[in-house]
Amino acid sequence: MSYYIFMLPAILIMMATQSYVKSAYRKWSQVPNQRNMTGAEAAQRLIRAAGIGRLDSGEGTGGGLRIEQIGGSLTDHYDPRAKVLRLSPGVAQGKSVASLAIAAHELGHAQQDAEEYFPLRLRGALVPAVNIGSSLGWILILAGLFLQITNLSYLGLVIFSLGAVFALATLPVEFDASARAKRMLADTGIITSEQERRGVNNVLNAAALTYVAALVTAVMQVLYYSSLVRGRRR
Repeated sequence: MSYYIFMLPAILIMMATQSYVKSAYRKWSQVPNQRNMTGAEAAQRLIRAAGIGRLDSGEGTGGGLRIEQIGGSLTDHYDPRAKVLRLSPGVAQGKSVASLAIAAHELGHAQQDAEEYFPLRLRGALVPAVNIGSSLGWILILAGLFLQITNLSYLGLVIFSLGAVFALATLPVEFDASARAKRMLADTGIITSEQERRGVNNVLNAAALTYVAALVTAVMQVLYYSSLVRGRRR
């Protein structure tokens, strides 16, 4: 069976979730928050409230958790190595409900880092192996099939499967960061209205679906290559 035919359901799911995320962000990025706060201002307030700004004091750079602006749209992320919260222009400068949700979510990752949250540490530990597996795994699979060395194909399949393991490990990290974001925004009084709560939930829940779709895609890829190896073995 063709790879793209086999993967079609996963591809459609990924396209649908990405469209949903963009739609949710577009809708709530046009709704101003009642505090008239930018995403960067909200992040600064949440950092002070959570005491995360003391993470890097005394050692390292000595500057604490920093906020930087990064180019692009929806490129927001937290860098645990540099202790930097990087926000896209639309989030850093925007005064929308979506800006608050995204900034708080990324700060949730910083809070996880401060607490040495185990799923975050596990995901970080998997990164080197996943980088190798994503490029080497399928090569070993195809080489084993071509050379008719079944064990080599199975080795490649195991290595390639690390991508699915990484996608699975990502789910609790992202879900927890979103849960933290909702609590922080409510506890600090940054959001107060039901409309704002609904908007934050909509944006963060939509984003969470992309990680579920990524897991489905990774599992389907493993199943496809597994079917090739088992088919050749028979």
